[in-house]
Amino acid sequence: MTVETVAFIFARGGSKGLPGKNIRPFSGKPLLAWSIGHAQACAGVRRVIVSTDDQSIAEVARAYGGEVPFIRPAHLATDGAPEWFAWQHALRWLQDDEKRLPAAMLSVPATAPLRESGDLELCLQRLAIGDVDGVLTVSEAHRNPYFNMVTRDKDGLVRLIIAPPDDVTRRQDAPAVFDIATVAYAVRPEFVLRAERLFDGRLAAVELPRDHCVDIDSLEDFEWAEYLMRRRQEKSREMD
Repeated sequence: MTVETVAFIFARGGSKGLPGKNIRPFSGKPLLAWSIGHAQACAGVRRVIVSTDDQSIAEVARAYGGEVPFIRPAHLATDGAPEWFAWQHALRWLQDDEKRLPAAMLSVPATAPLRESGDLELCLQRLAIGDVDGVLTVSEAHRNPYFNMVTRDKDGLVRLIIAPPDDVTRRQDAPAVFDIATVAYAVRPEFVLRAERLFDGRLAAVELPRDHCVDIDSLEDFEWAEYLMRRRQEKSREMD
């Protein structure tokens, strides 16, 4: 089951970790184009809108089939501006333009080119069950705060972030924890407009393989993602 959905890609121009990353060539096309294609291929998505403050990003988005019906205000595209506010701005624009909201909003970050369109569909299917305000994507955590993550106190001493139950002596026995993966967020528009942050609501999660969840924030991330993409494409050719 899917719901009527508008997909948004929020891609500002001021990245400091890897300048120009959203339109940097990645495996044959701009990074942004991968997310546009994933959203276009997702069942239930009727529009793919790119929210950006940058004209170069807007041009690339249009070239690959994304809509750019507005330019994001500069104050919503700074390093310190929560992306949540850009979500609210985009939905208010849509409400003003169409006089209604879609059943679901799908945020498809431009920095996760290794996702598959099926990952997006799983999020929408979970949202459609109707008992949550939003769905985020997660992957198995690399570290566990019950076992091998510490914090340092004011005296410089370290302690576990969360003390484990007495019977936990191995990492494998610690309660399962997950990394938030910036692959997709499926949310109810009305919730976004009334809330101040994502975790104000009732949330569910879709767990995905780690190799779908690489988030590009630096040159090292970019190069690792390129390697994984090449390996995936080579395996695909071998199977043909």
